[in-house]
Amino acid sequence: MEAHPGKLHRLFDKNFLEYTSYVIRERAIPAVEDGLKPVQRRILQTLFNMDDGRFHKVANVVGETMKLHPHGDQSIFAALVNLANKGYLIEQQGNFGNIYTGDRASAARYIECRLTPLAREILFNKDLTTFVDSYDGRMKEPVTLPAKIPLLLMMGAEGIAVGMATKILPHNFCELLEAQKNILRGEPFTVYPDFPQGGLVDVGSYEDGNGKIRCRAKIEEQNEKTIVIKEIPYTTTTQSLTDSIEKAAKAGKIKIVSINDYTAENVEIEIKLARGIYARDTIEALYAFTDCEVSIVPNLTLINGATPETSTVSEVLRLNTARLKDDLEKELHIEQARLEEKLHGKILEQIFIEERLYKNIEEQTSYAAVVATVEKSFVPYAERLMRPLSKEDIEHLLEIRIKRISRYDINRQEREIKEIRKRIKEIVKSLKDMTGFTISFLDDLLRRYGHFYPRRSELTTFSEVTARSVAISNLLTVYNRESGFLGHQIKEEHPGEDLVVPCSEYDKLFLLFSDGLYKVISVTEKLYVGNELLWFGVVQKDLVFNIIYRDGAENLAYVKRFAMPSFILEKEYRLFPEHKRSKILYLDFGDNSFVKISLVPSLRAKTNSMEIAFSEYLIKNAAAKGRRVANRGIRRIVAVTGKVDLTEKQLLPLPGMESTALPEEGAGDTAKTERGEEENS
Repeated sequence: MEAHPGKLHRLFDKNFLEYTSYVIRERAIPAVEDGLKPVQRRILQTLFNMDDGRFHKVANVVGETMKLHPHGDQSIFAALVNLANKGYLIEQQGNFGNIYTGDRASAARYIECRLTPLAREILFNKDLTTFVDSYDGRMKEPVTLPAKIPLLLMMGAEGIAVGMATKILPHNFCELLEAQKNILRGEPFTVYPDFPQGGLVDVGSYEDGNGKIRCRAKIEEQNEKTIVIKEIPYTTTTQSLTDSIEKAAKAGKIKIVSINDYTAENVEIEIKLARGIYARDTIEALYAFTDCEVSIVPNLTLINGATPETSTVSEVLRLNTARLKDDLEKELHIEQARLEEKLHGKILEQIFIEERLYKNIEEQTSYAAVVATVEKSFVPYAERLMRPLSKEDIEHLLEIRIKRISRYDINRQEREIKEIRKRIKEIVKSLKDMTGFTISFLDDLLRRYGHFYPRRSELTTFSEVTARSVAISNLLTVYNRESGFLGHQIKEEHPGEDLVVPCSEYDKLFLLFSDGLYKVISVTEKLYVGNELLWFGVVQKDLVFNIIYRDGAENLAYVKRFAMPSFILEKEYRLFPEHKRSKILYLDFGDNSFVKISLVPSLRAKTNSMEIAFSEYLIKNAAAKGRRVANRGIRRIVAVTGKVDLTEKQLLPLPGMESTALPEEGAGDTAKTERGEEENS
């Protein structure tokens, strides 16, 4: 019988939702209460069940955990190794891999583990734990463990579920507990990530568990030709780091002679630099082009109760602190009830033995008569008891052996009763000030365990390293005027005529044509730009252009200065309106340029030449018209002092710059040169 499409659709929806819910809650996302995923919780519970103070084979632990975990042994083994390498809850013996190098752990049959003292103290209390049946109903497993420290933030977590993922960064043990104390006091607090690999961390964009952070390797300059990496960023290993450095070297982004990884207990990667390359510049290039700097985008998604949600570090800490205070109060009430019951039993025995009430039952012939006699005998001592006498109390007294009565130590019994009363008073006092008691509990943990967990990552602020600023100019871009092609794949065929500019792959090239058109392009392998390219160079914000151009419509020359203009890549712009006779007559750069201009002769003019100092002209917009040179045409332009001394990367000389002879123009107006006249932009 064919299934109805609607029913099939609903079936798929139902099954997919069940699968999604299972993956989110039972595998990938940790719980806020104890910070653990189900497989981690089952491993820890199994270790607690097996705990006898000695190490256990990891293979045995994995096998025992399979009684609670309905998945394969490899997933349990991987989770156990990961949990052990975090260094808080599981003590290792043997090779559990290396978090620095990324080396894997030995086989489960060769390595051993057990719970740490910290784990035994802060994770387990059957009186506060709710147990449910395991997947096959043969055993009991905890819903959550009553963790007394914020494990979720302390260890961090990563997981990918269906439709959601989590990436919670680890934080420092001491800082988290200090923050909890601040919460209890009502004081402000801030905590930042701390990574076992160390490194430098910029938390400028860290948004309380979300946002973004930047991590850097800690690099030391041993000498000008040798640098050593001492700490690596979170999410990397020495292997992945050296691979990224070698890749950058092959791409020509950095120049090194050798790289050696000497990492053992501590990270040590030595890099030898090539001739002409120095440590200071290379360190910046390593941050720009390799995994020596990585960005991490955390996502604090967790299970709160039965619901997944995205939270913050502050909210998680407040929830954990409130739960800690509540659990400690429950423990105190439970201990108080047990001590009061114990005290009641001690007082019963004390009265029964010291007052020789047991002699009253010697002549009784029936059990009912014995019980009635004991009950009647305790009536005068009712005020000394913690509660009314019960049948269970009487049965307990009747089970005391004569041997124990004969060896009864009155003084020891009195001391024990006194100690119990003292402890009960302490508990009552603590219950009246649970905030103070919780702070004392945290102080005690810090005193006993804090020195094991110092901060490893250094909090700092990074200056932005742009790839372009540290890139090596390893590409030689050539413009062949004869063919009209430009690019770093073009060969220089005519030295002195072809324009050549060294640049890097991150640079942008400014192209200026003789008709006043300009545009900016990325560095290219080969591009046809035509035969009218006047100049090209690397885009630099502080570069100042000095030009003299002919306005074709007026047939007069103008001078203007402008800084490197803003641009949209590949878009064409103009320095002056397009005209068939408009043309750039002279191009120079900087502030210290002088030119001598020969004008078209005029009988009425006192002089037929003039000098221009470009520094006397204001720097304006690239689209400004500029200032008119003269009311006559120009015959020749000669650079008087030459061009500004520019760096090799910035510019190359413009052919014919030293003495630019121009075709003779019309005489125009013979009035005096108006050098001071300025046109509107």
